[in-house]
Amino acid sequence: MTDEELNVLVRDCPYLYHMAMRQSWPSIQRHGLLPTNLLLDLWEIEGDERRELITRRRPVSVTVSHPKHGEAVVRDQIPMHDHHLAKCLRDGLTPRDWHERLNERVFFWLTDARLERLLCANAYKRDEHIVLKVDTASVISEYRDRIELCPMNSGCTMPYPHPRGVDTFLPINKYPYAQWREKRSARETVVELTVIGGAPNIIDHVEEVSVRTCGATIEVLYSRA
Repeated sequence: MTDEELNVLVRDCPYLYHMAMRQSWPSIQRHGLLPTNLLLDLWEIEGDERRELITRRRPVSVTVSHPKHGEAVVRDQIPMHDHHLAKCLRDGLTPRDWHERLNERVFFWLTDARLERLLCANAYKRDEHIVLKVDTASVISEYRDRIELCPMNSGCTMPYPHPRGVDTFLPINKYPYAQWREKRSARETVVELTVIGGAPNIIDHVEEVSVRTCGATIEVLYSRA
């Protein structure tokens, strides 16, 4: 992706969206957005429990506790199945490799439509979630050297396990924007923006934090305006 193409992407997708568990807002305020591996570091989760959470699919969300930090929830991975991953992974990757790649980064959708699709998925549509709406240009300026872009929902293998491999996540300068733009609408050239190592000062980039459910905003917790 050239700088000119990046400017077009930011124009077309001026905001990013991150969905978190309803009870996560106080932790996000204190620690920012942490990927699973760094959250487990902070919560001092080790041994078999850590290995299970980092290297295998989570069929349900898991609550972890710490005497100082309290409780945190590691989100489930319901839409992804290891037997599907084994069929669609390329480049010698294993399901364990893929889980480790996912668990080292935080994820943002580039459109509200993608967010709404997740909010309304069968597994989540009855729940309330925290949604962070953040400034795309600001996040890229802060984290560009740790950002990787993805053209698919990397945590989903249903209804069809799309092929994925070492080039599924690519840094901005290597992402084939023009290639995807020939096949897709402007707002679908990138599906996920990910930040390896998380975004500890994400609050500096937040435009709005709301409690949402499928089709509805329940409450606005914070607004920069």
